[in-house]
Amino acid sequence: MLVRLSIFAGGMVAAAMLLPGLATSYLDRPHAEDAKPQQVSTARYAGGKGVLLEPSAGGHFLGTFMINGRKQDGLVDTGASVIAINISTARRLGVSTGSLSFNTPVSTANGNVKAARVILDRVEIGSISVRDIEAMVLPDKSLSGMLVGMSFLNKLSSYRVENGALHLIR
Repeated sequence: MLVRLSIFAGGMVAAAMLLPGLATSYLDRPHAEDAKPQQVSTARYAGGKGVLLEPSAGGHFLGTFMINGRKQDGLVDTGASVIAINISTARRLGVSTGSLSFNTPVSTANGNVKAARVILDRVEIGSISVRDIEAMVLPDKSLSGMLVGMSFLNKLSSYRVENGALHLIR
């Protein structure tokens, strides 16, 4: 049973992380420093230890995160086991990609790919800051942005959907 659950969870990670229509429509935007920023974050910072994410027009929870001190928009996905980023995003976030070992097979909506496991030093949104978060780096063609999965959410005191909004509590 434990083996089946692990296989199921691993398959769910890949499937949930890489829905191409979802990731492309919400996360595929230019990231040039001088480009006019497009407002995608649905976050309201409740102060103290909490962040409230209202659903976007499509019903998804989007936020602007600080990853290793750099801004990155992300889609919160409770169906993803880990944070998922593409290799271009990883480079912008300061991840040394030259020595990554792309040896973890994942099955995605775009087909089977090999991903590399990394640890992000710090992930923040609003007043919430967590350290040493597992992530997967995937080829650019497999993912157009960042999905924030359970490796981040499980480091919180709690998270819940209430009255349609996602509450994150550190």
